[in-house]
Amino acid sequence: MAGASGVVNVDGAALVVVDVQNGFINQHTEHLPPAIAALAGRWRAAGRPVVLTRYLNHPGSPFERHLDWTRLRSAPETDIVSALAPLVPDAHAVIDKPGYTCFTPAADALITAAGWTDLVFCGIATDSCVLKSAVDAFERGHTVRVLTDACASDAGPAVHAAGLVVAHRLIGATGLITTPDLLARLPEPGGHPGD
Repeated sequence: MAGASGVVNVDGAALVVVDVQNGFINQHTEHLPPAIAALAGRWRAAGRPVVLTRYLNHPGSPFERHLDWTRLRSAPETDIVSALAPLVPDAHAVIDKPGYTCFTPAADALITAAGWTDLVFCGIATDSCVLKSAVDAFERGHTVRVLTDACASDAGPAVHAAGLVVAHRLIGATGLITTPDLLARLPEPGGHPGD
């Protein structure tokens, strides 16, 4: 890992899976669910919490009023994708959110109560909900990591890359890591990190 300490404090970390919902899956994001399912499986096997977020677009939302965007109002668009559905019953939490960020009042309370110091983000979309959540976490004083290979933009790879450029500027180079970087920090069941 790179960075100031460059290390994710896995003992104080939560994996936040952002908006991997049917309505955001297309040719640019369809590769993510299996990769995130495998990552989350390893994360949970190490005894670490997984939080899922779910975006719900309400009638009269800013997205409708200013962007004329009315998708993701109801199932099946709002449902977590089937590849991640097995995570839902055992997730530490599923956070419903009305905007880009995962930091609703309920999420703030959850993170504070759990005492998480590090938040690791993956999901959809790199340039909007992942980015906004990561920046908000950074501004709240958390150590933030965005998994560059476990997020994507439904607008395509160029927009994903642009999101990572902005994330680099706003949360720093140490905030951008890959899934192998993260998994190297996880203990094997019954072992220690790097075993």
